[in-house]
Amino acid sequence: MQLLNKEMTHPVDRPVKVAQFGEGNFLRAFVDYMIDIANEKGLFDGSIILIRPIGFGDMDKLFLDQDCQYTLQLRGRVDGEPYVETRQITSVKNIVSPFRDYQEYIDVAKIDTLRFVVSNTTEAGIVYNGDDKFEEKLNITFPGKLTQFLLTRYETFNGDPDKGLVMLPVELIDDNGIELKKCVMKYIDLWNLSDGFKKWVDESCIFTSTLVDRIVTGYPRADAEKIWNELGYRDNILNTAEPFALWVIESAKDISGEWPMDKALEGKVGMNVIFTDNQKPYKQRKVRILNGAHTSFVLASYLKGNDFVNQSMQDEIMKNFMLKTIHEEVIPTLTLPKADLEEFADAVVDRFNNPFIQHSLLAIALNSVSKWKARCLPSFLGYVEKFGKLPEHLTFSIASLMAFYSSSELVDGVLKGKRGADVYDIKDDAEVLKFFCENSAKDTRDFVHAYLSNTAFHGQDLTQIPGLEDKVTEYLDAIRTTGMEKALEKYFG
Repeated sequence: MQLLNKEMTHPVDRPVKVAQFGEGNFLRAFVDYMIDIANEKGLFDGSIILIRPIGFGDMDKLFLDQDCQYTLQLRGRVDGEPYVETRQITSVKNIVSPFRDYQEYIDVAKIDTLRFVVSNTTEAGIVYNGDDKFEEKLNITFPGKLTQFLLTRYETFNGDPDKGLVMLPVELIDDNGIELKKCVMKYIDLWNLSDGFKKWVDESCIFTSTLVDRIVTGYPRADAEKIWNELGYRDNILNTAEPFALWVIESAKDISGEWPMDKALEGKVGMNVIFTDNQKPYKQRKVRILNGAHTSFVLASYLKGNDFVNQSMQDEIMKNFMLKTIHEEVIPTLTLPKADLEEFADAVVDRFNNPFIQHSLLAIALNSVSKWKARCLPSFLGYVEKFGKLPEHLTFSIASLMAFYSSSELVDGVLKGKRGADVYDIKDDAEVLKFFCENSAKDTRDFVHAYLSNTAFHGQDLTQIPGLEDKVTEYLDAIRTTGMEKALEKYFG
C-alpha cells in the first residue's frame, strides 16, 4: 500500500507563517487542523514549520517520509448523532530539529514571512533556569531557546518592529503567555542581552495566553490497518481526535484579523475560537462544567459498577445525576450568559458519550481530593451563597468521594479499595492516603467530621456550613449500609 505523500495531497506552496515548537498529536489535531481549514477558505495563506523540542526518537523520519502530509480523523458525537470527519492535512511544510541540524532550525527565525510561534512543550516546558548558559543552545529550556530564536530574528532584521512575532503557547498552565514572557525577559537579563532587544521583545512581540480544549486520541493503533484500507493509502502519522474544539485566546492587542481561525471554524458545530481580553470566565466554565462534572460523578459511578465515562452515560441514574449537577447546581453559579453555558454543557454530554473514547473512571479518579477542591468546591460554595441551601448532587459527591477512598490497607504508597470482589488502587498525595487509612474505619459521623474539618483538603472548615455534616453523614451511611446503587436510587432514582 502506498505511503501518503505530496503527489497524493497536492498541497499549495504557501509562505511560512508559523513556527511550531512541538510535533505531537495535540498540535497536529488542533492548531494545524485549523490552519489547514483557514488556508482552504482563503483566510490565512500560510504554512507551518515544525520544530522538534526534544532530541530523541525518529519522528523526523516519519514526517519526512510522508512529505509532512498526514490524515486527521475526528470521531465522536455531534448534536447526539455519530460523527466522523476525515481530512488530509497539508498545512505543514517541513520539520526541523535543532538537535539534528542547529543551523537549519535557527534559520527558521530568519524567514521574512514568519509571524507566529505556537508551542506545546508540556506543563513543565515554560520554566526559567538561572543556570542556563547562552552558548549551550541545545541544553536549555524552551523559553531559553525562544529567547535565542527571537534574538536571531531581531538581529537579522535590525530590530524592525514589523518583524516581531506573536506567541501562541498552549501549555496547560495558568496565564501561559504571561509566564512565557516573564521567562524570556529573565533570560535577556541573565545573558546581558541588549536593551534594544529587550524593548523589541516587549513592544514588537505579542505574548498571548490561551485556553485549549480537545481530547486527542492520537495514532489509532488498534484501528490503523482498517482505516488505511478505507483511505486507500498508508499513513504512519495518522491522528485521531474528538470533534469538539475550543481555543480561547487572550491578548492585549487584537490579532483576530491576521489569525482568523474563528472565521475558519464558522459553521463547524462544537468548534470555537474566541478572542478576548479576559479568558478567566471561559476557564472557569471549562473547569466547573467539564472537569467538575467528571469529578462529581465518576466516583459514584465506579462504585455503582461502571468503568468508563461513556458507559456511565448509558446508565440513566448516572446520566441524570450528571445533568442535574451541571444544569441545576453549577451553571447557576457562573457569570457567562446562560445560553453559552448551556450550549457548552450540551457539547460536554456529546463528548462524554463518545463511543471512540474509552475514558477510564479510575484514571479520572486520580488525586480526587485536590480535584474536588479545585473543580467542585467553588460551585458548591457559590450555590450555598446564592440559594441559602445545600446543592444535593454536589453534597452527595462528597459522600461518594469518602466512600471511594475508604480503606485501611496502604500498600507501597497506594490505598487498596474494594468494589465487591474487585480491588482497585486509590492514588493521591501521601498525606491524603494516610488520612483515609487512619480515619475511614471510624463511625460514619466521626469520619465525616474529620474529613470536612480538614482545612488542608478544602482551604477551610466545611463543618461550619449549616447542615452539611448531617447531610454527608446521611448519604455516606446509606452508601455504607445499602451500597452505592441503592443509595443513588433512594435519593436520585
